[in-house]
Amino acid sequence: MHALRITQHPVLDQKPGRDVSFTFDGQPLVGREGEMVSSALFANGIRTFSRHVVDDAPQGIFCANGQCAQCTVLIDGLPMKSCITPLREGMEIKTLVHFPELPGDDQVRPAQKPLELACQVLVVGAGPSGITAAIELADAGYSVILVDDKDRLGGKLVLQTHKFFGSMADCYAGTRGTDIAKILEEEARQRENITIMTDSVVAGAFADGKAGIYQPQEERYLLVSFAGVIVAAGARERSLVFPGNDLPGVFGAGAFQTLVNRDLVKSSERVLIVGCGNVGLIAAYHALQAGIEVAALIDIAPKVSGYKVHADKIKRMGVPIYLSHTILSVQGEGKVEQATIAEVDQDLNPLLETAKTFAVDTVLIAVGLSSVDEFYQAGLEAGFPVLKTGDANEIAEASSAMMGGRITGREMARLLGSELEIPQEWFEKQEILKSPPGEVFPRTHTWPPEDGWQPVIHCYQEIPCNPCTTVCPHDSIRLTGKTGTIMDLPQFSGKCIGCGMCVLICPGLAITLVRKSKDGLAELVLPYEFDHNFQPGDEVTLRDVEGRDLGTGTVLKTRFNKKHRTHLLNLEVAAEIATQAAGILVQDPAVTEPLPEADFSYLPDNAIVCRCERVSVGDVKQFVQENEVTDLNQLKLIRAAMGACGGKTCLDLLPRVLREAGVQTEAIRPATYRPLTVEIPMKALANQGGGEE
Repeated sequence: MHALRITQHPVLDQKPGRDVSFTFDGQPLVGREGEMVSSALFANGIRTFSRHVVDDAPQGIFCANGQCAQCTVLIDGLPMKSCITPLREGMEIKTLVHFPELPGDDQVRPAQKPLELACQVLVVGAGPSGITAAIELADAGYSVILVDDKDRLGGKLVLQTHKFFGSMADCYAGTRGTDIAKILEEEARQRENITIMTDSVVAGAFADGKAGIYQPQEERYLLVSFAGVIVAAGARERSLVFPGNDLPGVFGAGAFQTLVNRDLVKSSERVLIVGCGNVGLIAAYHALQAGIEVAALIDIAPKVSGYKVHADKIKRMGVPIYLSHTILSVQGEGKVEQATIAEVDQDLNPLLETAKTFAVDTVLIAVGLSSVDEFYQAGLEAGFPVLKTGDANEIAEASSAMMGGRITGREMARLLGSELEIPQEWFEKQEILKSPPGEVFPRTHTWPPEDGWQPVIHCYQEIPCNPCTTVCPHDSIRLTGKTGTIMDLPQFSGKCIGCGMCVLICPGLAITLVRKSKDGLAELVLPYEFDHNFQPGDEVTLRDVEGRDLGTGTVLKTRFNKKHRTHLLNLEVAAEIATQAAGILVQDPAVTEPLPEADFSYLPDNAIVCRCERVSVGDVKQFVQENEVTDLNQLKLIRAAMGACGGKTCLDLLPRVLREAGVQTEAIRPATYRPLTVEIPMKALANQGGGEE
């Protein structure tokens, strides 16, 4: 197999699979049977999937989730989204150049009636909220059809290799997202009244109480009758407008995690990440685990919006974070080769004299998510019982989505006539689990009065998390603070036997163990989630919680905990730094050095706002100003939001462009939503491959 496969990962096991042969533009290649075509192409070093009719511009993936159409290629003569098309033996794949030719097949085939199914509740999306909603309804006696467009359940959980925050009792805190997905899927499959439909896309929910389901692998369209609908379709990634944002190599953090964590493809050599929420911070960590260098994270905000423990973790591993910075441009010949950033002033305008250019091959966009709630709006308009949950309702952590799904499941049952009660504590727990990061409190770490081990807890910010308090065998770690909830900070008081359970389970890798040893020295135990070949006597570079160098420590021994898939490193260190050390340097500092001179041209009107039709910011501003446009629907006259994705990406960006063109926010009229939500071949709508029989 190609060198761009991740053949060893500290957390993920290698996936079994058969190698198959295919061609790309006539070149023989090898991939894994059943993996998405886009992943097979990336594993073979191919990033350009098509060339646009406008400017012959190269196109690459952006979402890797079937939401946009950036990854379209020709497969056996037909244009298909490569990120949702499984690879098969003998596929003939080609770069899509401009428009595809119509196939020569003009054979008449009879249409077939669609298969019709029925349920009491249709749940759209089998992520954490959709699964838990379905389970609550099934346990209340309702028949449920649970539909998801992926080949397995779990939603974004299947991409999350890190341990989760939250409550161990309510949302599996301390367990990795990939494992939570398996737990939830097993629970759902145990309910006989839940019918699970994977590789199935809900294309529309209609006023007659039926939903259209497209199954691309069977090229089949079917109908599902329902009494109510729960929309748990998650969220789609937002894009950003900047020069070069359309180059192959600029894509969403979710696409990156799909390639790296789901498909074990080394998508990049060096990345720059835009956005310091939890998604961007976690993507940086996942990159390091996959052997990918991280030049920097940047955010236009003056502070990190994600959890401090996430930011602390990557800083001490050697990744710099540039706050109050924006991305000016991305440069390269047909692909990403450089990215330029700059500080912003108090009005968020870039200060060009502060520009820095980094040599990178990938820019990850992690600037937020937009709820996929079109079916909810359709339900309100049609008048059938409809609720939304998870990210489709409110962007929050997956731990909150699990609790929200349970609540929504029972709310739907009540809408359909049940008297099933919803415990008030569920609402209270959900509010806590979706809480943003709270206050930051200083800590003073001291040695215990007697000899022996002591945990040092480098957790300084209020976040919803309690695994360390749950696993301590002597109940010596308690939450203390003003909230009286799992938002309070953990404190140690009592007996420590040095078992390391708190170190192993902490999602933020924010707990160490220390004890005094010889004069002036101490023994330090650190968590480590990377493959290594450390031997006793090796020296490692120690970092404090903010990523500052503390000197070196000497490896005494290492242990691997198979259950938590985490190493414990026992180090000998100077006693005066033992309680300050929070981790070790992972990445060579040279990786993060910018080029000697900034190299960019800042022409923001050249940025592409509509990727499908290659409509630029300048195109939109000129049209708006010349025609006094305030209605987003009018932008279709210049082809904005008229592409294959149906405006899923650009409709989030266009209001900002209108404001730049002088339109007042309150005057902007939103675009009209129109089904279908996904492209469906006419032969599938007609079930020309077979229907009810």
